[in-house]
Amino acid sequence: MATTILVVDDEETARMVVSQFLRSKGYEVIEAGTLTEAQKQLEKNAPDIVMLDVMLPDGYGPNLLNDTIRQTERPEVIVMTAHGDISMAVEAMKAGAHDFIQKPLDLLELEKSVHKAEEIVAMRRELNHLRKGQASAQGAFIIGKTNEMQSLVKLAKKAADASVSVLITGPTGTGKEVLANYIHKIGPRAVKPFIDINCPAIQPTMFESELFGHEAGAFTGAIKRKNGLMEIAEGGILFLDEISSLPMEMQSKLLRVIEERSFRRVGGTLPIKVDVQIIAASNRKLPEMIAEHLFRDDLYYRLKVVDLNLPPLASRRADIPELVGSMVQKYNSEQGANITSITPRALKALMRYAWPGNIRELSNVIERAVLFCDSEAIDLAHLPLEISGGSPE
Repeated sequence: MATTILVVDDEETARMVVSQFLRSKGYEVIEAGTLTEAQKQLEKNAPDIVMLDVMLPDGYGPNLLNDTIRQTERPEVIVMTAHGDISMAVEAMKAGAHDFIQKPLDLLELEKSVHKAEEIVAMRRELNHLRKGQASAQGAFIIGKTNEMQSLVKLAKKAADASVSVLITGPTGTGKEVLANYIHKIGPRAVKPFIDINCPAIQPTMFESELFGHEAGAFTGAIKRKNGLMEIAEGGILFLDEISSLPMEMQSKLLRVIEERSFRRVGGTLPIKVDVQIIAASNRKLPEMIAEHLFRDDLYYRLKVVDLNLPPLASRRADIPELVGSMVQKYNSEQGANITSITPRALKALMRYAWPGNIRELSNVIERAVLFCDSEAIDLAHLPLEISGGSPE
C-alpha cells in the first residue's frame, strides 16, 4: 500500500519539483496551492503525510494542523519554511507537526524527513491492524463455519460497505445487536456514532421527541432545545432494536426520514438533513404483523434492502467450538483470567445442549465458567447442572 503525500505550496514550480521527486520514489502525490484546497484534499483523500508551506495566499499554513486532528488516522505533517520563518515552524511542531525543512529544499533532506514520517505511518497502520484484529475477535461471536453463517457475514460486509438499510431478524438471543455492531465496526462509518434504541423501552408518547428531538416550547416541560438520537447519530448508524414495537405513527415518520434523508424536530419548521444508516432488528415475524395491520409494508421493504436472518444456535452446532474459543478469549481479558482450553467432555456437553437462549445463553455460561474456573481448562464442574448433567433436548 503506497504512502500518500499531500504537497501544499502556492509556488507552482516548487510544488511541481517536490511532487515529481516524491513520485519518482514511489509515493502517491496530491497537490494543493491554497489552504482551502488543502483542507478539501485532506477530507477527500486522507493522506498519510502532508508537506505544508507556512505562508499561503488565503491563510497561515500551520492552521491546517487543526484540521488534521479531526482525521481518523492523523497524517504526519512536515512544514516547509523559508529561513526567516523558523520560529513559526518550531511553533507548528509544538502544535503537532512531525518535522520542518528549510527552503530552498534539499531533496535528500526532504527524502529523509519523509522516510521518518513514513515509519510512524507504518507503525500506526500496524496498531490499527491489531485493533481491527481485536474487533474481529469480538465479531467472531457471529462468524462460524456453517454455510448459512458464512453467507450471512458476506452479506453483512456488503451492507456495511454500501451503507444501506439493514433488517436483522431471528429468535431472541441470537446476536442481532452484536451483528449490528459488527456492521458498524467493519464499515466506513466505524469512526462515527453507533446509537442503539431499545424501542419497547421508550414510551410511545415520547418516541418522536427521543428520535427527532424538540424545540424549546414544543410541549409542556420543553424548556430548551434537545437534539434527538437521529441527529446525534449523524454520519453513523442508528440501530432500532425490536422495531416491531414501534408505534404506527412513528413508523410513518421513520419511513419519511429514510426516503427524504431529513426530519424536523418536534415543534420545529426547518428540515434537518441527516446521513444515517438505519439498522433495524426484530424477533417477531414482520410479514405476519403486516397481515394483521400492525406494521407498515412500505417501511418493511425500505428497511430490508439487506435482510439478515440469524439462525438459532441449535441449528449451527458446528460453530459452538469457535464461539466458545472467542468467548473464553473475551472473558479472559475482562476478568484477568488465563484459561487456555476446555476439556473434551465439557465441550461435548455444550455441543449437545439445546440452547433455548441461543448465543446470549452460551455467552452467559462461558462468562460464569471463566469466573469459577481455577485451572487452565474449563471442565464439567464449571458448567451449570442443566448442561453438565446432559439434559435431553
